[in-house]
Amino acid sequence: MSQAENGLPLIVDQHAVRNALPHLDVRRVLAQMFRALGNDMAVQPPQTLALFPKGAGDFITYLGVMADAKVFGAKLSPYIVTEAKPVITAWTALMSMETGQPLMWCDSGQLTIERTAGATALAVEHLAADAAGRLAIIGSGAVGRAHLRHLVSVRPWRTIQVFSPELADDTAKREQLMALDGRVSVCTRIEDCVADADVIALCTSSGTPVLHENMLHKPALITSISTNVANAHEIPPEWLAAMDVYCDYRRTTPATAGEMKLAAELHDWRAEAVQGDLADLLCGKAIKPSFRKHAFFRSIGLGLEDVAIAYELFKYLKGQSRAQ
Repeated sequence: MSQAENGLPLIVDQHAVRNALPHLDVRRVLAQMFRALGNDMAVQPPQTLALFPKGAGDFITYLGVMADAKVFGAKLSPYIVTEAKPVITAWTALMSMETGQPLMWCDSGQLTIERTAGATALAVEHLAADAAGRLAIIGSGAVGRAHLRHLVSVRPWRTIQVFSPELADDTAKREQLMALDGRVSVCTRIEDCVADADVIALCTSSGTPVLHENMLHKPALITSISTNVANAHEIPPEWLAAMDVYCDYRRTTPATAGEMKLAAELHDWRAEAVQGDLADLLCGKAIKPSFRKHAFFRSIGLGLEDVAIAYELFKYLKGQSRAQ
């Protein structure tokens, strides 16, 4: 049977992805993938940046190979300069290691948000103190809301506090957030949100630090994600030298994450100081934080995460097709 006769490749738009998402167990899929990476059954090459001529934009390519699933793929995420707001999209190509043929081409915008939040949840599950009871989330956009959904079940939180400047004048959005979980409250100042938190999830698009000296009253686990701003960093780079540092993948993240690059260039920090990555943590090979000082988890997003979640989507959609 040819690919066309078999209904492949699937072309999956944003609407179909959104409908499928509630049926995908993102954290389980990512946990399996990171175990495979830690056991040399997956390959994560460095991401690549290609510039468009004449300053017209760029695109990042995220690659990954999953041997157990017998699939490989690439997510392409362009940043296209226009006279108005830049155009940013993301699409993932999923291919078979057995036939070399394409299996699926899917819109990855929402998948990227979910796998980013899922990776943070995995990190918090393995790094946060067992008794952690206070969660703080900075940011209330799509990524912040996804983090809230993924983190609510990681620990039996006593309080979940959220801060975002845009919430101050948006009653409807505040109510939507608080409706997600009865423990959620909205803070009007970031200082109040993070002061006594055990875990702080930074989910902003800021290119400069959102945390500053004297904001935190005790050691906490701080998680941070990427944004398109060059050398973006949500904490001061000089903090790294006094933290237990972790990341999603130690072989690639330190060369890409803004605060790590700046800490190495300006503050004599070295990538060898990273205590572990998600592959280490899932395979039981990393030392856990001491919490005598702050712990920091940095995620830049991996092609393997994109391939893993795309493959889960592919299996779900094929199952639905057979059921019909």
